[in-house]
Amino acid sequence: MLDLGNLTASDDPVKKWKVDELSVLVYESPELMVKNVALSVQKYLQQCLIKQDTATVILATGNSQIKFLENLIKLGGLDWSKIVCFHLDEFLGISAQHPGSFRKYLQERVEKKVNLKAFHYLQGDTWEPISECDRYTQLLQAQPIDLCCLGIGENGHIAFNEPEVAQVNDPRWVKIVKLAETTVKQQVNGIYFSSIETVPNYAFTLTLPAICQSRKIVCLAAGKSKSSLIKSVLQNPRDLKFPASILRTQPQATLFIDQEAANYLYQPIL
Repeated sequence: MLDLGNLTASDDPVKKWKVDELSVLVYESPELMVKNVALSVQKYLQQCLIKQDTATVILATGNSQIKFLENLIKLGGLDWSKIVCFHLDEFLGISAQHPGSFRKYLQERVEKKVNLKAFHYLQGDTWEPISECDRYTQLLQAQPIDLCCLGIGENGHIAFNEPEVAQVNDPRWVKIVKLAETTVKQQVNGIYFSSIETVPNYAFTLTLPAICQSRKIVCLAAGKSKSSLIKSVLQNPRDLKFPASILRTQPQATLFIDQEAANYLYQPIL
């Protein structure tokens, strides 16, 4: 489990336990959850940079990450010039200027706000997608990955490892996948994509083996809309119907959730 640092009593998780190898922490509210994820990540990366010259981090996107990233940057205390970043996924065929691009999301929320050593992006609009998979794989494999940050999609995917394409022993670290219908619909919000027709059907994704080789993994989920999913991920038989359940095999992983997301779990929230 990640070191949570010196928290006040009101900041402590209301519940913590393990599901197989996965540490699970439940917080009273989404605000406390992201505050504590940011604090634990800050302290962990500080420890990494005491032991080594650089730290390598894979970042996620989506609504679950916005407040976490804001909190992490506001905390300070990190020498970002020693941190190298990657990201989990990107839509195929859109530019970095497209409002739905994950490159744009991370440039605005991270790269423009801190002085990073480097941010290696998946080039979604490349003319050679297979070569892009190879290029990004080589970059990822050039050093250990210290930290991977995750969210969980509505169908249980992590990155774009949809139930239909997720493989525990995938020989690839980066691949192109067709997006599930639920994932495509999830992108339509009138801000980034105006209709289903405007959402790309394919995307680049880091695979499950690429994610699981990270030295630390933190995953965030909050809100009532995630409660049924969290129950399935943690309490159903572990299989790729819910790809996020692979985290239950990872002792270096911690799942952070709020009480609403924990609502359907059998364990009482005391």
